[in-house]
Amino acid sequence: MNVKLNEYIEERIGEYDQIDNERKAKLKQIADYISKKSSTEPVCFTFICTHNSRRSHISQIWAQIAAHLNGHKNVKTFSGGTEASAFNPRAVRALRKVGIDIVPQDTTSNPKYLVSFAQDADEITAFSKKYSDAFNPQKDFCAVMTCSDADEACPVVIGAEERISITYIDPKKYDNTDQEEIKYAERCRQIAREMLYAFSLVGK
Repeated sequence: MNVKLNEYIEERIGEYDQIDNERKAKLKQIADYISKKSSTEPVCFTFICTHNSRRSHISQIWAQIAAHLNGHKNVKTFSGGTEASAFNPRAVRALRKVGIDIVPQDTTSNPKYLVSFAQDADEITAFSKKYSDAFNPQKDFCAVMTCSDADEACPVVIGAEERISITYIDPKKYDNTDQEEIKYAERCRQIAREMLYAFSLVGK
């Protein structure tokens, strides 16, 4: 990992005391799901929000980083929505600013991006899709609901063997305001902090 990203991660690890006990209990469910599996068995998480444009992508990427940092090589993260749109450029920008490399692979209205964060980690292919898209696992995965709307709209996530609700406030409400950059950075920090915390609990 580059120096900028390493420093950012260390800062977030130092903020675990900002996570309240209710959220810590929810985040521990992620660790518990991993602990149920063998170390050689694939462990898949699909992070879900309505449009698969902001919170679900940020969560997927930080979860994969957290899994890598904690040595969980069998963990693979995915994201999806109840409908598809595009990986929002504001969310892409917020992640780039902390040192994550995100490169578009095409110029369509819903481009695919290659996301890399460490030389010894697989790249992530990120693009907007429904959670049921063939790119994502179809069974034996944990669905993590990152927005309340998707949580309510999907009482059942087909194929999921477990479902966890860890919702975040949508930074979209600040688009095209003077608070836009601040709020996207705030959401990125919160999700990074919480995913790093969750994956640090595995086996504890």
